[in-house]
Amino acid sequence: MMALVETGRPRLGIAPSCAALGVARATFYRDRRRRAEGAAAPRKRRPPRQALSPTEHEAVLALLHEERFVDLPPAQVWAQVLDAGTPPPCSIRTMYRVLAAHEEVRERRAQRRHPVYQKPELLATGPNQVWSWDITKLLGRRPRWPRCSSRRAGNDRASRRAS
Repeated sequence: MMALVETGRPRLGIAPSCAALGVARATFYRDRRRRAEGAAAPRKRRPPRQALSPTEHEAVLALLHEERFVDLPPAQVWAQVLDAGTPPPCSIRTMYRVLAAHEEVRERRAQRRHPVYQKPELLATGPNQVWSWDITKLLGRRPRWPRCSSRRAGNDRASRRAS
């Protein structure tokens, strides 16, 4: 698209070319400027000034791994350290970040594992081996309105027609 605008520029001009192609002029100029500058290499992000140093990071991890804090969440660790009279090394959220960096944050509640449910299959090789109830709602005069009574019948699975 931008190449078409560039080739039609001497004869038609930029504004009519952009209007004909449905491209905003700002988009054309932005693309032309980027091509002239060349592809800029992505800049590496500087770490924040207040980020923990590697030694502070290890100190927080050692604090969270102490025997008295092993089973406590970071909020309680932070409160107990503060109650002991020493300033906590970092915020509660930073403690969670340190634990997450070492893959030590997970759901601690007991999670129930649901087994894969398998629908029971009734197999009859002869008459009077398997019986089941057929409770089918019969539709009334209005759509989706069942009659007051249901058709209830005991059916022998072997005597039913194969469908």
